[in-house]
Amino acid sequence: MMTNKSIQRQRRARRGRSKVRSLEINRLTVYRSNKHIYAQIMDSKGSEVLASASTNETEVKQQNNGNIEAASKVGKLIAERAKTKGIESVAFDRSGYKYHGRVKALAEAAREEGLNF
Repeated sequence: MMTNKSIQRQRRARRGRSKVRSLEINRLTVYRSNKHIYAQIMDSKGSEVLASASTNETEVKQQNNGNIEAASKVGKLIAERAKTKGIESVAFDRSGYKYHGRVKALAEAAREEGLNF
């Protein structure tokens, strides 16, 4: 059973994605759980994942994967992987989460590594 909180987040995410879809560029999608954070770069149609990174990977994994430090590592990693694929600019899809904390840390780290959004 879905809680009211998750339904509201999905509604916000749907609204944000419809705006991003109209831009017709690749999108950087973030998913945040209590223990981990995940990032994917998807093509403009949303049918193919071009690059991904998460705190589940061995090169990023540490004692506490649900903190801001881990999120910024994932942001740097996703930006590096995007550059190797030739992706310079994306639209940021925060998936209905507020732009603060781990989501903000991931976005700012990706920007520092040269990803434009």
